Amino acid sequence: MQLIRTVSFPEPQLLADLSPLPEGLKGVVWDMQGEPDAAHGSIDGVILPYINAGAVLGNLDKVQDLKFVQTQSTGFDGVREAAGPGAAVANASGVHAAATAELAVGLILAKLRGIDQAVRDQQTENWAPQRRQSLADRRVLLLGIGGIGQELARRLEPFEVTVTRVGSTARTDQHGQVHASTDLETLARDHDILVSVLPLNDHTHHLVNSQVLAALPDGALVVNVGRGPVIDTDALTAEVVSGRLQCALDVVDPEPLPKGHPLWSTGNALITPHVGGNASAFEPRILKLLKRQLEALAAGETPANLVQQGPFQQGPFQQVPSQQGLPA
Repeated sequence: MQLIRTVSFPEPQLLADLSPLPEGLKGVVWDMQGEPDAAHGSIDGVILPYINAGAVLGNLDKVQDLKFVQTQSTGFDGVREAAGPGAAVANASGVHAAATAELAVGLILAKLRGIDQAVRDQQTENWAPQRRQSLADRRVLLLGIGGIGQELARRLEPFEVTVTRVGSTARTDQHGQVHASTDLETLARDHDILVSVLPLNDHTHHLVNSQVLAALPDGALVVNVGRGPVIDTDALTAEVVSGRLQCALDVVDPEPLPKGHPLWSTGNALITPHVGGNASAFEPRILKLLKRQLEALAAGETPANLVQQGPFQQGPFQQVPSQQGLPA
């Protein structure tokens, strides 16, 4: 049974890139800035914009019979709430894993080897060599074992590091031991680098708090490429500004940091503007995912990557395989 017949696209180019749509599906353009065009008729499914989707989530309530929402991001903060329990919500798990893992490695190397300071020195023609930390032989505490976590662990392996993985509960998977997040403070004492790739939910909000940060050894590096509120910004700022810890952040809380925030000006912080998944790998991978999702909807199948079942929990819908097979 086909539940979704009309899908809105946030910009004309995305609709053009995915056209022709599978038989039985109609595509319309709605930028979510205002009311949907009445000429389009009833919209059943909405593809959210990639950039600043959070700013327009409130307009989902303008779709009277919303059944399906597709994000172009791995994170889905606030999407389920905005869509309501009657709508299915799918994220873009797998699309951003490679690019985000790349950035995490880049941030780690840049901060440990002082590349950020070298860039500042270059502006003043200052030649200031000094011995810096290597990534080799470091102990890395990796928070998050999903797609991004797996890709990051794989990329860290050739650097001759020790990686300790942390998930929600203690267990053993195909890659080895996973520690429970309740052990985070104890684990922090024995690690030089803490990297968070965690999504944001009630459990992960401020999971990296003042106690966890205080447990890290002097000089440790805190990296966040997941979601800003996973780390307590006030607690991190105090540790970094004091000079005891370093940080390299692609996500912050609030985002962006306000003008004059101490993390902007301290030499112990390296900040990038939430660009983890915004790389050349994004476009071909999101198009591949969206094409597969649209084919599933047209065939009356359950789409992949559902984080909220909505109407797909009812009736004899066939589950589309997970997107693990996508390029990560």
